[in-house]
Amino acid sequence: MVSGVGLAAIGAGFSMGIAAIGAGMGVGIAGSLGAGVVSENPKQFGPTLVYQALPQTQGIYGFLCAILIMIGVGLLGGGGVAEVTETTGWICIGAGIATGLGGITAIPQGITAGACMGAAAKRPETFGQGMVLTVMSETFAVFSLLVAILLLAGAGII
Repeated sequence: MVSGVGLAAIGAGFSMGIAAIGAGMGVGIAGSLGAGVVSENPKQFGPTLVYQALPQTQGIYGFLCAILIMIGVGLLGGGGVAEVTETTGWICIGAGIATGLGGITAIPQGITAGACMGAAAKRPETFGQGMVLTVMSETFAVFSLLVAILLLAGAGII
């Protein structure tokens, strides 16, 4: 017999773990490119840091989904573990995978952020345009989180 709470815990783990990998890689890519920009002009640290921070948001989405799953099945909140059906557990896995895989978009976002760091360092007036370009990858992570929330809400988990 499969434990619904166990499946839900796996879903929470997928959500945070996969999103953390994507966010960590995106931030690392952006940071390595940002180090080059800052080495050329230390005054560019502020704009560079803003660009580097953007891929972190996918990790936040994974964390949020994991927390929603854990609260929904009673793993957090002090009320004790609820009776969780196997079906509910599988829905939590689906939500976790959706958000976790959406977090992989942080990798191309980090690449875009790195390129925009260089552009803004050469032409500061392009900072805002670079922000728009960098955020475009994240749109799909937001959609992934929304699907996860809709799955959890539709199933009455949250």
